[in-house]
Amino acid sequence: MEDLLREYLPILIFLGIAVAISGIAILASRIVAPQRPDPEKDSAYECGFEAFDDARARFDVRYYLVAILFIIFDLEVAFLFPWAVSFGDIGLLGFWSMMIFLGVLTIGFIYEWKKGALEWE
Repeated sequence: MEDLLREYLPILIFLGIAVAISGIAILASRIVAPQRPDPEKDSAYECGFEAFDDARARFDVRYYLVAILFIIFDLEVAFLFPWAVSFGDIGLLGFWSMMIFLGVLTIGFIYEWKKGALEWE
């Protein structure tokens, strides 16, 4: 039993230090920067929309469309980083594969632009 407690003692010490440091940080933030809320700070921010009471109210789907397009294009651009790092090793096949990928990405972007998916007003 004593060996078991000795093995878990570092974990308990670590948890105690973590709780103490987090408590000190919270207390210090209350002392250094006291909270002074006003109605504008307390108002809900809903992604560019005015706050509304009913959560089931309908609103424009364009917000979701722009968000999805951002995620899609952002993830596709993330493929450029490993390609750029290994550019010297992949040769012409890797280069032209990425050019085809970027071409498809550009065609998709132009399609969305022409369809008006990026227009907010």
